[in-house]
Order: sequence, then C-alpha cells, then structure tokens
Amino acid sequence: MNLITTNDALIEACEALKNNEFIAVDTEFMRETTYWPKLCLIQIAGQGIEFALDPLADGLDLKPMLDLMRDEKILKVFHAPRQDLEILYRLMNNKLPSPIFDTQIAAMALGLGEQAAYDNLVMAMLGHHVDKSSRFTDWARRPLTEAQIRYAIHDVTYLRDLFPLMIKKLDELGRKSWVLQEMEALSLLESYDQTPTNAWKRMKPRKFSTDYLAAFFAVTTWREWFAQEKDIPRSRALKDDAIFEIAEQRPKTLDAMEKLRAVPKGFARSKGGEALLEALNEALESPEEFAPKVHKPKPNPNGIGAIVELLKVLLRAVSEELEVAPRLIATVSDLEAIAINDEADCEALKGWRREVFGEKAIKLKHGEMGLSIQKRKVTMIEIMATSEDNQ
Repeated sequence: MNLITTNDALIEACEALKNNEFIAVDTEFMRETTYWPKLCLIQIAGQGIEFALDPLADGLDLKPMLDLMRDEKILKVFHAPRQDLEILYRLMNNKLPSPIFDTQIAAMALGLGEQAAYDNLVMAMLGHHVDKSSRFTDWARRPLTEAQIRYAIHDVTYLRDLFPLMIKKLDELGRKSWVLQEMEALSLLESYDQTPTNAWKRMKPRKFSTDYLAAFFAVTTWREWFAQEKDIPRSRALKDDAIFEIAEQRPKTLDAMEKLRAVPKGFARSKGGEALLEALNEALESPEEFAPKVHKPKPNPNGIGAIVELLKVLLRAVSEELEVAPRLIATVSDLEAIAINDEADCEALKGWRREVFGEKAIKLKHGEMGLSIQKRKVTMIEIMATSEDNQ
C-alpha cells in the first residue's frame, strides 16, 4: 500500500527521490475543531516511486522529508497548496518548500477555470475519474484503510502526470513565465506568519480613528493569541462581528462588554473576557502606541463606476480571446485603480499583464480603442486619431 511508518523506509524513499527534477506533494489534515491543522498524512510521488508517510506513527522522524522540501534542485508540485504550505511552514521552522509550482494557477493560465478543482483538472487533462469516496474521511483515525491510502496516493500520482503536460502547454503558449511570477507571490513568507500581533492585517478595519484602530489591534491580537493557546478555531474564540463591535464601542468594564450584541452571553465574565478587557484598556490608555498605521482609502471619484464596468467588459473579452481566467489578469481593485490613474501601481499595469491587458485598458479610457459586438462576441477595435483629435 506504500504507507511509510518507519524511519528506515522513509530514508530509503527520500533517497530514491533526491535526483528527481520535480516531485508531487499533497497532505491530508484535520482542523475543523482546532486552530493548528493536525497533519495526518503526507503523500509524495516522483519518477517510479509514490508513497504516503504517516506523521502520526510512533518515533517517525520527518527530517528526510523536510530536507527534500528544502532541496532547491527539486521542484515541489502542489495543487492549491495554501493550506499544505501553512503546515509545512510550521514544520520547517517558519520556512517554505522551495521552489514550488501550483497546478491550480497553471490551470488559470491555460483557461481551465479560475479555481479549477483537482478532479476536474485530472479529467480534463488525463481523462481519469478521481475517486471521491474518501474525501471526507477521518484521516486522524488509525489504522488507515487500503481505500484511504489508495485515494491519498492517487492524488500525487495524477499530479505527477499532470505537471509535464501543463508545462508543455504553457511553453507552447509562451505563458510559463506568467505562472512562475505567481509562484513568487505564493512563496512570500509573511503570508504564512501567524504572529498574533499581525492578525489585524487579515481583517479590514471599518473606521480609522486612533482609538478605534488601537482597540481593533488589541482585540484581533488577543483573539489570535487565545485561539492558538487553546488550539481552537478563531471563530470559536470570538467571531469577526464581535471584534468590529468591540473596536467601535470600546467597552471599559465587563458589564459594558456583556451588553454588546455580538459578544456571546457569559463571555465577558470568563477568564478570556477578563483578559481581553485588560488588553483593550491597556491599548486605550496609549492608543498612539497600539494603533497600526493604516491609510484610509479614498473614495472613488464620481463617474468612475461606469469606466470600471467598461474595463470589466474589456477584461472579459481579453480573457476569452486568450482563454485565460480573468482573475489571473486583473482584479476589480486593479480596474478601479486604472480607471482613476493611467500610472496606477497595480499588477495589471506591470509585466505581461500590461502587454495583454493594461495597454488596451488605457487606450479604451482615452478613446483610442473601442468595443463592438460581432457575431455575438465582444471584439476590440483600434480607433485612429483624426486631425481634430490631434489639435
């Protein structure tokens, strides 16, 4: 069944992979009731070898596998790996596997959907049906069944077979560099940092006064710390609505906190509630020291909405012409920025995105390009400047 539970077997398997140009990697984990994901299985496939290793096996040392993840000569191939990388980041002492490749982003560049599901991708490119029967299994329960292990290993064997086909198609289309740029963003260490004092960055404050931001920082920091300490999901420590209400109302006593609608009944009188109130009052005593530096977003100028809608049509037309997922080219934030400023600092006006879309967007803004419907399809038309235009 290719399940590794001993150190000798793991060393031998990793030794067999050390000369591979790439390996396919996946994990199975549980985190419905915890803050920290509980790693239950790691699957790896290379040329001529595939296996699952059991991190819950007694005495198993994961060092050979982690050394493989650190090996810069071997490309690590994942599908939608954000949570896999979060797990490995912690196992690797705040480092990430390098280099990496995400087949979901590659699928976007190949026009196979914005968030292509793994089973759909396997069917589209390999013609194989992925067995979903073990998808919602309890991966923490031992012993694992043959069906569970087979399901888990198939995930990486198909991934191993997908990767060369995707690279070939990307090369043929000249889009390999597009995907590699996205890998740089996926590899930013700060994206996986779970230091409690950085928790506020995951949420958008609704107000921008110093007192509000100091309270917002205190509550988000406390929740992250408490959830980590108790190993419970953030929402079980305190829901987002409660964070926003506490930051806005800034209660100074337990009674005042107890009266807030979004705060669970009885929470204020718990040890957690008392600790939160203490942190909140400390922040409000010197709010300038605690308030994060946040720039209040400027409202969009009048008339921008119509321009943004026109740019959305252009984006759709370009993405359909290239057979690329629109989100890979530009976001709504990009479109708003371009509508306001031709030199906006946004990804859609940089590199390959500027070539395929950004320049067209600017021309459309200035009447140098038009959109028409021909044979039920939006097409782009270059507009020649007239002598009056040039005067």
